[in-house]
Amino acid sequence: MYSLDLAQSYCPAQPGPALLRSTIGEVLEQAAKDSTDKAALTEVCLDGSIGRRWTYGELYEASLRLARALATKYPKETRIAVYAHNIPEWVFLEYAAALAGLTLVTINPSFQRSEVNYIVQQSDSVVLYYVPEFRGNPIGEIAHQVMAENSGLKELVNMLEPEVFWGSAEKEVALPSVYPDDPFQIQYTSGTTGSPKGAKLSHHSLLNTNRLIFDRAEIGDRDVYFNFMPLFHTGGSGQGVLGPLSARASMILGPIFDPSTINNIIEKEHVSSLAAVPAMLLALLEEAQSTRRNLQSLKNLISGGAMVSPTLMTQVEQQWGCRIQIVYGQTEFSPVATMAWKDDCIQDQTTTVGQPLPHVEVSVRNPSDNAVLPLNTVGEVCMRGYSRMLEYNNNATANAETIDEDGWLHSGDLGSLDSRGFLKISGRIKEMIIRGGENLFPVEIENALVTHPAIAEVAVIGVPDEKWGELVCCFYRLDDESKELNDDALRDYSREILSPQKTPSYWISVDEWPMTASGKIQKFKLKEGIDAGIYRLPTNG
Repeated sequence: MYSLDLAQSYCPAQPGPALLRSTIGEVLEQAAKDSTDKAALTEVCLDGSIGRRWTYGELYEASLRLARALATKYPKETRIAVYAHNIPEWVFLEYAAALAGLTLVTINPSFQRSEVNYIVQQSDSVVLYYVPEFRGNPIGEIAHQVMAENSGLKELVNMLEPEVFWGSAEKEVALPSVYPDDPFQIQYTSGTTGSPKGAKLSHHSLLNTNRLIFDRAEIGDRDVYFNFMPLFHTGGSGQGVLGPLSARASMILGPIFDPSTINNIIEKEHVSSLAAVPAMLLALLEEAQSTRRNLQSLKNLISGGAMVSPTLMTQVEQQWGCRIQIVYGQTEFSPVATMAWKDDCIQDQTTTVGQPLPHVEVSVRNPSDNAVLPLNTVGEVCMRGYSRMLEYNNNATANAETIDEDGWLHSGDLGSLDSRGFLKISGRIKEMIIRGGENLFPVEIENALVTHPAIAEVAVIGVPDEKWGELVCCFYRLDDESKELNDDALRDYSREILSPQKTPSYWISVDEWPMTASGKIQKFKLKEGIDAGIYRLPTNG
């Protein structure tokens, strides 16, 4: 870790591996030269079987072929949208777009017509790459409906029709000049609140951020990385694709998250590295316990989206012999600003999100006047550096609200920084609970309650109250082996570790969560569920 002694809640950029001034296409071409015959991409089919395989040489040649076909039809920086699940063709399209200087617009394959319409229109996409169907969603039908309603959308391409997808181009077709600061992707935010905003990310930011993540995780060219995070998200197409490229690791691409399939592949393919949100890791542990699989090949685990509980950290160490490194950031930061180190103590690993990545500045500021706060004081987490997005696409208002005149990206997250540069996250500014005039931070309460041995996951929200303004409500899911807990037992446990005002007034047990595609609990849907009567508040709260 860095040896720091900060005087205020500002951590200056720290040294590390030099930033590459290269494009993604240039790095792929170099990989094809220095790792020609090394395994690069392996397909996992929907039935869980292993499909096609490519070396780095084959990956580059196929991507170059597709790039030339794209360049015959679309000028540089044309927006091309992809509406599909995790398939190798998605990866080829990503690399081909990089080589041809095109901007890739990613769309969640679970989206419906109005959601796809919004992204296609907002991004000014001229072509939509799609698969006919995924998990019951008629993607092909929706794609045709969207095209009929958008005059700017000129073409649809079925990714599962090879002659259509690959197209044709003369070998002499010249690709345009592409530069590191050119836009490469427009990634739409998860939309936990409000309409999604399109973060425009460059080759430079995406390539270097995910290269530095793999460097801190100590993932190298001998590792096998299992990428089952959705490719339409930066965790899949950024960390999951560009991280292995930078490290020359072998990447296995999984189409969906299915614990049994994933653990089977880990065992058979000797997977050493993967990234998953805590809920996924818990599901993998539970499946491995029931089937007694040998997953000792695992050595590098990256997680984010929620804090890792001490119980989960201990279980991973005991069963798999490795530790979880948590990351923190957002799509607008390509997507990681801070990350734990492998040798952090368990206290830091389960209560903080680590120290900044190299070349990144982090500060905690007063939301009212933007002043840097004293150490260990909760305020808005802000980030600055090469990995910041270029801008929000066609959204000057959001740009002005998010990036200040000094170039700081205002995350909307609440957190605090200690003298060592370790960051703690307390929640979203909009999720802060104000009880009797006192500010309470949901993540602080969640981190405490998840230490209960019977609780697998928790989510804390504020609910209206005539006397106090808001009261704390805790949703929780028990682990598979635990029986039902009563509210009194939970309240007693809470009072042992939390002050009275932070102790939840209401406790609601759930079996499953409303989730974003990137694995985050949608707290606004929990609130909506209370309003709709789906969840009922106990009358004795």
